[in-house]
Amino acid sequence: MKHLRRFFLRFYLLFANSKVEAELAREIGAHLALLEDEYVRQGMTPEDARRAARLAYGGVEQAKQLHRDERRFQGLGRILQDTRYTFRQLRKSPGFTVTAILMLALGIGATTAIFSIVEGVLLRPLPFPEPDRLVILGDVREGSQCASCAASSVTAPDIRNYMRDTQSFSHLGGYRGRLFELSGTGEPAAVNATRMSSEVFAALGVPPLLGRTFTQDEDEQSQPVAVLSYGMWRSRFHGDANVLGSKILLYRKPYTVIGVMPRDFEFPLNPGHANQSELWLPLSLRPEELTAGSAASWNSRMVGRLKPGIPVEQAQSDAERVAQETMRAYPAYMRSLRMHAVVTPLHEDTVEQARPLVRTLLLAVIVVLLIACANLAGLLLVRAIRRRREIAVRLALGARAATLLRQAIVESMVLSIAGGAIGLALAAVAMRVGVSLLPQTLPRIHGIGLDWPVMFFALGLALLTGLLCGLAPAFAAISTSVNETLKEGGRTGTSGSGHARLRSALVVAEIAVALTLLTASGLLLRSFQKMRNVELGFRPDHTLAALYVLPQQRYGKQSAIDEFTKTLLNDAGQLPGVDAVGITSFLPADGNSWDIAFTIQGYVPAKGVGVNMAAMSMVERDPFAALGIRLLRGRVFSEPDNAGSPLVAIVNRKMAERYWPGQDPIGKRLRRGMLETATPWMTVVGEVDDVKLGSRDAETMPQVYQPVTQAVASEGVFASAGELSASDGWIVLRTRMAPEQMEETLRATVRKIDPQLPLYQMQTMEHAISKSEAPRRFNTVLISSFAIAAVLLSVLGIYGVIAFSVALREQEMAVRMALGCQRSEVILLILSSGARLAAVGCGLGLLGSLAASRLLRSFLFEVSPFEPGVLAISAIAMLLLALAASALPARRASNTDPMLALGGE
Repeated sequence: MKHLRRFFLRFYLLFANSKVEAELAREIGAHLALLEDEYVRQGMTPEDARRAARLAYGGVEQAKQLHRDERRFQGLGRILQDTRYTFRQLRKSPGFTVTAILMLALGIGATTAIFSIVEGVLLRPLPFPEPDRLVILGDVREGSQCASCAASSVTAPDIRNYMRDTQSFSHLGGYRGRLFELSGTGEPAAVNATRMSSEVFAALGVPPLLGRTFTQDEDEQSQPVAVLSYGMWRSRFHGDANVLGSKILLYRKPYTVIGVMPRDFEFPLNPGHANQSELWLPLSLRPEELTAGSAASWNSRMVGRLKPGIPVEQAQSDAERVAQETMRAYPAYMRSLRMHAVVTPLHEDTVEQARPLVRTLLLAVIVVLLIACANLAGLLLVRAIRRRREIAVRLALGARAATLLRQAIVESMVLSIAGGAIGLALAAVAMRVGVSLLPQTLPRIHGIGLDWPVMFFALGLALLTGLLCGLAPAFAAISTSVNETLKEGGRTGTSGSGHARLRSALVVAEIAVALTLLTASGLLLRSFQKMRNVELGFRPDHTLAALYVLPQQRYGKQSAIDEFTKTLLNDAGQLPGVDAVGITSFLPADGNSWDIAFTIQGYVPAKGVGVNMAAMSMVERDPFAALGIRLLRGRVFSEPDNAGSPLVAIVNRKMAERYWPGQDPIGKRLRRGMLETATPWMTVVGEVDDVKLGSRDAETMPQVYQPVTQAVASEGVFASAGELSASDGWIVLRTRMAPEQMEETLRATVRKIDPQLPLYQMQTMEHAISKSEAPRRFNTVLISSFAIAAVLLSVLGIYGVIAFSVALREQEMAVRMALGCQRSEVILLILSSGARLAAVGCGLGLLGSLAASRLLRSFLFEVSPFEPGVLAISAIAMLLLALAASALPARRASNTDPMLALGGE
């Protein structure tokens, strides 16, 4: 207890120093007064008594220091004393202080903001118990030539087989997302919902906030129950605790609410803001979903929890065994299809696509931070050189080198912590404003923020920055030559070749890394320009699109669907200002497609090519005219192309060139499925331009268009009994006016036919294109912003070094001018100094750009990482900026008055 009380007393005395010092002075004064009185009584004069008392007591200052050492932590006390000294020194140099703090605030703030994305997307564990045991199970189809075929998806029969026959999972279930019409609680609205097995909730292991999740019996018996997300519960039900048991209408079918999930629950972990599931329903696979057609539809996914002690590799072997058994059970018309099972950790599956982008952003912002640190180190080094006479005097009076070293590092730490605090505030503002601007390719966006790990990262970054930035000026301070510095007196001159080389090295490093970032920015800008020049295959101007989904409760027969579609197309086509109207199952630039296998009559694929895949779109009326898709050969569909007429199709240019090179595709035949699949032939009646179904930089797929009225007939053995077609689609209008002005008119037209039917995702085609370009635009803008910041900081560093060099060489310049040197020659001398530094930095920067090319390659589009034009323009721009930064100090040097500069000699 005694030691603890002593500890707290020492800690308290660190911050009550002035009061204790006054008490100490009074106490020593009292002791001296008593001794003086004693000597006076012995007959001494007051002056002799005072002198004798001080001799008897000993050194007053030594006694004070002994007392200070006894009452407090010596190391911490010295640091606090150095901190107070630093604050006094910084107050005398407000310009230096503000510049240094703002530079660090920019670097630390930007790095913290980007790290919050890294932490939220890549580093933070998934919000489920024991997330390392959660995996995604899916099939990968071999030989399929489409991007979506490489994803780990499964068919409805796969879900049944994997759940029944695998042995490595404690829980395993399937799920698929779907858009639902929600009514019964306010205005009808479109909601993202997920149909999933009851085992999925068990695998994830997150209990509901209210109520319960659905059971396996409810799943198997197709019970109409629903579990709400926290967001939907708050927005649609106002957080009503009595929501359990209430009814909602999904596609006008009543469902009972049985549970509400917690605020942080999110599944599936879809990328972006707008794709999060708002409610969950039982998967309840229907008989038609287990038929032949669904056996070839990979439109679901599976998630499972591994049994304790089961590695991913063992689960992979287990799933592969079931996949081989499934293939052996395929019907004859699917025997040539080959697939294999893939088991991937859920975290890896979630962040796989986002990892390259996030790592690149982190590397770019670290470059900016390094330049800011180099600038601060240069400023502190200059400050130490300017104070070298003061430091020499202190060393001459007995100051220890360790004390000077500690003070220099403390000064750097104070600046970095202040910069870190401001940077953290800037990062908080940036994240509050910028999260909504993040690209839709990033997952777990809602979890990004300044949490404790991010704040500790910012603190650690500030401390590390302060330590690194303080080392150069600290060693410069302790290496000061006392004799030479004191002999200089007030004269200017060189500050030592070592210091000059260090300052120059810092600037060269800044230029090199800034040029690397500037080159990366130039390559991304060039890529973005190339992407913008890619032909879309359609005209997005004056085009409006909206999605509708007909509820089966009302539109359970094909005749009802056909009547709605006919009325909608007729009414929309008669609207004022509408030039063309049509319906398509997939919207260009939306990023979605339906890729299926085709057999081409007379086409013999090369060995090992695999399945012939194409993107299929079902259309009605004339979406080609509405979207501005150019007809190259043949004709578009007409009214006689119906269910009772011969099957027809339209192909795109890439399809024609791949399967009928050098031939007219009109009259050629193709059919759905593989060679052994019994499906009817379709005749090609038209060829249209290639259309970008996703972003401009995505590969163009072979595309097939078919009248929606012939969809069921063309499926052959894949068709289900009572299958309906055209129950959903995108309606597209081409107007003579601004498409935004037609939005309410189109909604009113649909409400006139069906007052409860909402339209989803209404947008202009120009907006759809802008969304598809958003990820590349985000990369380009952010990297370019970092590059501009890096270049500005580098220019500031060049200016600082050249200006300080000119100040040190003022007398040299004066002597040169006194001996006849012209002002233009002085300017050229200074500019050449800056140009030499810039040239060396640019050379190293070009090498750095070549080294970084591997990282950039995946972000470039039709641009080489070694693009000579971009490299040359970036290097020339950096050189010109360096010369511009050197121009002002050069002009100042040329205006030196030799009489004034040499007057002090």
